[in-house]
Amino acid sequence: MKPFSAKGSPMYLTSKPQAALFDMDGLMLDTESIGIECWTAAAASLGTDMPRALIIGMIGMHSGKTDIYLQEHLGRHAPIAELRAACHTLYMERTQEPIAHRPGLTDILDWLEAHHIPKAVCTSTRRSIAEHHLRAAGIWPRFEFAICGDEVTHPKPAPEIYQKAAAAFHLPPESCIVLEDSDFGVQAAHQAGCKIIMIPDLRPPSRHSLALNIPILGSLTEARDLLAQAV
Repeated sequence: MKPFSAKGSPMYLTSKPQAALFDMDGLMLDTESIGIECWTAAAASLGTDMPRALIIGMIGMHSGKTDIYLQEHLGRHAPIAELRAACHTLYMERTQEPIAHRPGLTDILDWLEAHHIPKAVCTSTRRSIAEHHLRAAGIWPRFEFAICGDEVTHPKPAPEIYQKAAAAFHLPPESCIVLEDSDFGVQAAHQAGCKIIMIPDLRPPSRHSLALNIPILGSLTEARDLLAQAV
């Protein structure tokens, strides 16, 4: 996908954020391409047609919502449970080894630490998997805490996960910067009242995300540079 250039109001970030809240999949770790490969292979093994666009539509979606999404698109007789189980098995096999960082991750983590800005992970992935990925990638110790998909009642695009993270830092949401790659995550952060920087991975931003007039950038390095302008 062609990298995005900076969009949004140049005055969007007018002060130093008090905390940074990071999504995980597709934002920090290069998991989305792995997920697409696993869904494709699972569908092929079951003789089911799953176009790439259908799979990309699940990016950022909580696992609890994928069954309804797939049933709507594949029909009520599609082997949804079998698809999900086969994909999960393949994904767990593929992600036993450390997953590659997305470009610029070390840059922005170093910058935030140099400026004493605390960080947390806010991911739709359940804790057992998220913690494994973050530990294997060597970045788990760099975050104060994580809130995971199995620890919220209302997952993204609901604002709960970001509201909880801001509260855990004892900060108002508007003083937190959220870094997200998906439309679901952007919607959650916007409803929570946080500032947002979007760095899309495989799925371009929706018209809804574009209409928010937030910065939409090509890498976490660009996000670091934008944050530096607000300090």
